[in-house]
Amino acid sequence: MSSETVLAGHTTSDAPTTETPAEATTFARLIRAAAAAYGEATAVVLEDGEDVLAQISYRALDDRSALIARGLLARGIGKGARVGFIHGNGPEFAVMLAAISRIGAVAVPISTMIRANELVRVLRQSDIQGLVLQRTVLGKDLVERVVDALPELAGQQSGSLRLARVPYLRWILSDGDGLPGSIAAPDFLTEAAASVTEDLLREVESEVHPTDQMVEIYTSGSMALPKGVRHAHGPVCFRSHTMRAMMEHTPGKRVTCILPMFWVGGLMMYLVPGLEAGSVVVCTERTLANSRFAMGSVLAEEDLAAMRGPKPWWGLGMSETLGPYSWGDDFRAPGRPVCAPMDHFGPGYEIRIADAENRPVAAGEVGEMQVRGYPVATGLHKIDRAEHYTPDGYYRTGDMCLLEDRPQGRRIHFVGRGGDMIKVSGSNVSPAEVEMELQALDGVHSAYVVGLPDRERGALLVAAVVPREGAPFDPAGLEAELRQRLSSYKVPRAYVALSREEVPLLHSNKVSRRDLAQMLAERLGRG
Repeated sequence: MSSETVLAGHTTSDAPTTETPAEATTFARLIRAAAAAYGEATAVVLEDGEDVLAQISYRALDDRSALIARGLLARGIGKGARVGFIHGNGPEFAVMLAAISRIGAVAVPISTMIRANELVRVLRQSDIQGLVLQRTVLGKDLVERVVDALPELAGQQSGSLRLARVPYLRWILSDGDGLPGSIAAPDFLTEAAASVTEDLLREVESEVHPTDQMVEIYTSGSMALPKGVRHAHGPVCFRSHTMRAMMEHTPGKRVTCILPMFWVGGLMMYLVPGLEAGSVVVCTERTLANSRFAMGSVLAEEDLAAMRGPKPWWGLGMSETLGPYSWGDDFRAPGRPVCAPMDHFGPGYEIRIADAENRPVAAGEVGEMQVRGYPVATGLHKIDRAEHYTPDGYYRTGDMCLLEDRPQGRRIHFVGRGGDMIKVSGSNVSPAEVEMELQALDGVHSAYVVGLPDRERGALLVAAVVPREGAPFDPAGLEAELRQRLSSYKVPRAYVALSREEVPLLHSNKVSRRDLAQMLAERLGRG
């Protein structure tokens, strides 16, 4: 939406408040308290090098989000209604998040990189009633993407959409020239806002409670379909207080948001705690999600060095836990390349390493990381709680971890995803372990290991290898080296060379192991 359109209407930030942002228990209260505390200071800025493309102050963030919130109310959006938006990092993302959530509606941020078929699945799964689009992201027209994904929009009018594939969706908004009739301009909300007073908005906000759902984050693993992770206002604010202190966000400090805000990393490490602290949240169009880093896998040393920052050295975290909940005193432990060894856990979390019957494992044993506590998701949208939670309330993360007992205290090592473990001749193989050993070999930039169905072994272990530039690809040499480093059942039986660009990635930059396995099967004639 254009700033000129959204800025129209009355302002709301002049109302007195005595609550500080750090005391807020709903997002509406946080936004109003931040406006009162930080006023005209810059809240969020979008930059391209030294050029400022857009920026917004704390007061304007409150004013503009209140205007759109009133428009949403006028269009029938209230508590529990679900509104999606596709925005890149920047001021308008913050405006839409605040506008939707401050009236008790559920904000559903959607990836700007999502493909047409994925988009339709998310729009249907999320049950959204309205959708707001940034017109272009990195040169891509999002209106064209949505029209391509939903050809049945042709001939329909925004405000009265009837789409069998997305049955709850009634309106879509965007800006710019040449909008089809099925997509309305921003004044669909801003003009309607005149019928809702500031007093009514405040009454609505007063009935938004910490237990009300605020946001739904859509995520997918390397082998899973998208799922909506539900989080309420209270836990988001609680987690923001913790992350603000840990990330050392302070008033006026420039906080560079290197991760997308539509996922939990950018949202809960940078945007929300940055706003609470009065920092300047600095955005660019490109983030780590636009890179070729295969997130969640063993990284090449130069990629790892590019991501390594100061303490805390994060361990595990996920959308279901509102971001990283664990960290360690050491950046990496020998033989454990994927995340830091964990000897610290955030406030509000209880963790256990458990066996298949949810019983705690002993030191030296591997089990699943299970997490419960106030910041953990209340559930997954349209998925029975018993599918992912234990009877006593722990979330089953699927992360397999080794419990280590040391004189200075226990710590936990991540060894691989439970769903990624490969059963070879009756034994479990961690792809991460094999990938780590492959990447330690000369001439290997990165490697990815999958299992293909095999009658004799149960699974045939196959390695996709990205050679370093100019290095020869020598499968026999790689296998010989691995036999010196790994048990025989962990050594891949087949090797395929790929370029870095050929590695199939999800829009989350995780390796799509399903697609990778299919690609390798075809190249090996095992389709």
